[in-house]
Amino acid sequence: MASTRSVSWVAWRKSSYSNGDGGHCVEVADGIPGLVPVRDSKVSPDDDGNGPVLLLTARAWAPFVTALSRGTLTA
Repeated sequence: MASTRSVSWVAWRKSSYSNGDGGHCVEVADGIPGLVPVRDSKVSPDDDGNGPVLLLTARAWAPFVTALSRGTLTA
């Protein structure tokens, strides 16, 4: 079951690996203990500042980044 949680109050920062031509814009935020929010900066949030966000546990963050960098994630 999917759940929702507002993260409109967090301060987002863009990945240093995001390119400057408008593509591949990944942002992460700090401030939620035990969770790492991830979003696509190209997707516009609604009037409340909410948009699609992937919430990863802090424990899952490092393996997720490793899988991304190795290109081992599959659909």
